[in-house]
Amino acid sequence: MANQAKIWTVVPPSVGLPLFLGSVTVIAILVHLAILTHTTWFPAYWQGGVKKAAAIETSFIAG
Repeated sequence: MANQAKIWTVVPPSVGLPLFLGSVTVIAILVHLAILTHTTWFPAYWQGGVKKAAAIETSFIAG
């Protein structure tokens, strides 16, 4: 853990932590945007999907 602790001697936590959390937020938004613009199922999922009517299956057994 000593190696990770040395970063705060170069970058103060009041600068480093907001930069880190901000970059994580930006990456998450970019991933969601990419999924929204490059798939067809994700926007449909957010809209509740396509409602399908219930189908009734019948089978006849010849005997």
